[in-house]
Amino acid sequence: MEDRDRDENSGKFTEEYPAQDFLEALVELGPSGTTDISDYVGCDRRTAYLKLKSLEEEGEIESKKVGNSLLWKLS
Repeated sequence: MEDRDRDENSGKFTEEYPAQDFLEALVELGPSGTTDISDYVGCDRRTAYLKLKSLEEEGEIESKKVGNSLLWKLS
């Protein structure tokens, strides 16, 4: 397993894929599917989905069901 950095004060692992990377992907790509965003950020699809859902809960982005997929866009 790859070594990960920890925050000196909290001891928590540093975020490998910051939220800003996902927001940047949506700025560059426009409304996009989870796979396209995960490819842009360089993470696996599940990681992208979880981060995108978190950003949606925070009101940063929105999703729309299109067929069996979700289309993500900036709010």
